[in-house]
Amino acid sequence: MADSIARRLEEYTIERSQEVLIVKAEIDGEFDEIAIFKGFSSSLVRSTAFDPDVPVLPPGAKIISVDRLQSPYNPNNPRYLQQGLSWETMQSLLSEAGV
Repeated sequence: MADSIARRLEEYTIERSQEVLIVKAEIDGEFDEIAIFKGFSSSLVRSTAFDPDVPVLPPGAKIISVDRLQSPYNPNNPRYLQQGLSWETMQSLLSEAGV
């Protein structure tokens, strides 16, 4: 794959700016939850580096599931479009969006 998983997910949220992705992943054996919106990623569990060139979702991360939510994201009242998508299902949506 020419682009990293993180870059493809970020590009998806640029194409579909009305959506927020919440990605549940295993990174170096630890659980992380990452919000992706309008091309930017931020960990909801760990600290996020100030340098945008440091990927929040590194290439070796294992995607557990992806939730699609309607923006704006409100953690107290999330508006889910789809929950618990597998990586395979999300890849189909990425392809449909052209990323």
